[in-house]
Amino acid sequence: MDVGEVRAVGHGTTDLHYVETGMFDIEGYSSVYLLDAEEPAVVETGIGTEWEVVVEAMASVGIDPADLAYIAPTHVHLDHAGGAGYLAEACPNAEVVVHEVGAPHLVDPGRLWEGTKRAVGDQIRHYTEPKPVPEERVRAVTDGDVVDLGAHDLAVHHAPGHAPHQVVYHDPANDAVFTADAAGIYVPGLDAVKPTCPPPNFDVPQAVADTRAIVDLDPAVLCYSHFGPLPTDDRLAEHERALTGFAELVEERRERLGDDEAVVQQFVEETDLADAWTPDRARAVAEMDVRGILRYLDTREE
Repeated sequence: MDVGEVRAVGHGTTDLHYVETGMFDIEGYSSVYLLDAEEPAVVETGIGTEWEVVVEAMASVGIDPADLAYIAPTHVHLDHAGGAGYLAEACPNAEVVVHEVGAPHLVDPGRLWEGTKRAVGDQIRHYTEPKPVPEERVRAVTDGDVVDLGAHDLAVHHAPGHAPHQVVYHDPANDAVFTADAAGIYVPGLDAVKPTCPPPNFDVPQAVADTRAIVDLDPAVLCYSHFGPLPTDDRLAEHERALTGFAELVEERRERLGDDEAVVQQFVEETDLADAWTPDRARAVAEMDVRGILRYLDTREE
């Protein structure tokens, strides 16, 4: 898909589209979803550099910025919520829906910005500093809450394995789940689901539990933030296998090599993500994921 291209999600859904944001200059990396309901909503925002792409996508499906009711990032990592302040400014009547743990970070994103710079290193060149969201426009939600869009709902399910502020949204009318990073990431160029395990809060057993919680919802469609909608088929089982296998391999290599930097370097050299993404992004993600598992192993032992 070209940057800014909008497509219907399909797979039996209604009122639901997605846009290719062009994040990190990679095709098929980041989706933002548009629900053209009675109370229109945007699920995810992309990083702050992409808010105009989202506004133009809204216009293409008939959503006026003044009519947007909800901006709903699944969590506050900046590839999901970095555009929240920019979109809130452009869409003056929209509430920003986010898990209660993440809400303070959208109101005052300073710590989030500094933490992102530390986490992503030179990849920060792709980002822009997030704008604060006015506190009165933030709707903090928790597990079991429902955002009523009219003919559609966004039912909130806390999924803290990837990050403590992550939720997935279930749209029962569309039999679809907006998966955040709780079902991993789908890489179109590899036709594969990969785990995404960022430090410092990634928790392997909880991430497995989150995937199984989506299985229990039994959706027909998975709306991946990275990237695009797919029939559920066996993708959730694929993610669980990939995640547990990756975590076990990182642990085995740590025990064998006795040097975390050597472990990181091995995975960076072996990553197949360079076959689908730019080499620098592939290396950065491989390193981040390994460090996330290593951090989990450390905290498990504490």
